[in-house]
Amino acid sequence: MPLLKLETNVALAEDQQNRLLSSLSKAVADALGKPEQYVMVTLARTALWMAGRGDGAAFGDLRSIGGLSPEVNRKLAKEVSKLLSDVLGIPADRVYLNFSNVEARNWGWNGSTFG
Repeated sequence: MPLLKLETNVALAEDQQNRLLSSLSKAVADALGKPEQYVMVTLARTALWMAGRGDGAAFGDLRSIGGLSPEVNRKLAKEVSKLLSDVLGIPADRVYLNFSNVEARNWGWNGSTFG
């Protein structure tokens, strides 16, 4: 049920993409205390301009049924930014992240909803 949608303007080789997706999935599961089998991470290359420049940047949107809090959000912001820096060379000040709690009744899966 946690979903991290990540967009970046940095081109990725397939091995970088797989490494980043795997690391992000584990980081989200660990931080939220949720089984990784429910975590979904997407990664898309897009046109992105930040602070008047088109060099490396990223935007992430994390949605979850519970588990988010100020402490968890700070932890995830740190971990996601570090991964983006380590794998893609994107500095932390070129990353925006949005965190949203979603009600279980508003999240569909497996032909139904979670609530």
